[in-house]
Amino acid sequence: MMPRLTRRRVSVVAAAGTITALALIGTGAAQAAGANYVALGDSYSSGVGAGDYTSASGDCDISTAAYPYLWDGANAPSSFTDEACSGATTSSVESSQLGPLNSSTSLVSITVGGNDAGFSTVMEDCILEGTSGCVSAVDSAESYAENTLPGNLDTLYSDIKTDAPNAHVVVLGYPDFYDLSQSSSCVGLSGTSRSAIDGGADTLDGVIEKQAQKYDFTYVDVRPYFSGHEICDSSSWLHSLNIFDIDESYHPTAAGQSGAYYPAFEAGVAE
Repeated sequence: MMPRLTRRRVSVVAAAGTITALALIGTGAAQAAGANYVALGDSYSSGVGAGDYTSASGDCDISTAAYPYLWDGANAPSSFTDEACSGATTSSVESSQLGPLNSSTSLVSITVGGNDAGFSTVMEDCILEGTSGCVSAVDSAESYAENTLPGNLDTLYSDIKTDAPNAHVVVLGYPDFYDLSQSSSCVGLSGTSRSAIDGGADTLDGVIEKQAQKYDFTYVDVRPYFSGHEICDSSSWLHSLNIFDIDESYHPTAAGQSGAYYPAFEAGVAE
């Protein structure tokens, strides 16, 4: 399954498209080099779980192994500001991360919404409360995502568009955590709990995608990029429960940032 981009789709067909493709690559590289890039969002953008955190970021846990830093290193934009912070919600992004945006900002990335829906609490309930508690927690989170989160995202996206009117905004979603095809050999949570959690992630992604489309932002579905590297797979790019560092639990590893979020963001930038 190929990664899905929702704003525009580009095809390069056979030999006749080769020259065009090369021209587009060159143009994209030039645009990247001249970009004024601001990274916003929560722990999936700051890079919790990837290690190599900058000392200046404090509790925000900004990692140089996360996709914003990887893109900055590969593309050398004119400017790069990383405002992403662990634990961020739509309201905290609104109140504390939008300062660097202005009319010169040409590129913005963001992941947000999971903490609004109480994702960390859901995972705690799934671990501590058994299957029925897990399903109940996911149901509550889905209800919030469907009924309250759209308004929160509307407010935030509207302000991003106002503050950075010339920016290409790339909104990235969240991965499914579990490879449900491997449930029979996967220990820990029940199959019902794992299925509920993935379903909750799907609901959240659907809400985020719909709101991003309203503002003509580019939404990138990261789930296909994690295919074959979810929890229960032999080479997972996601941390499972880590009792020695709870904050890293259920976050992408450095490989998940470089192998999934980074190429997903690059694809979004190319749109």
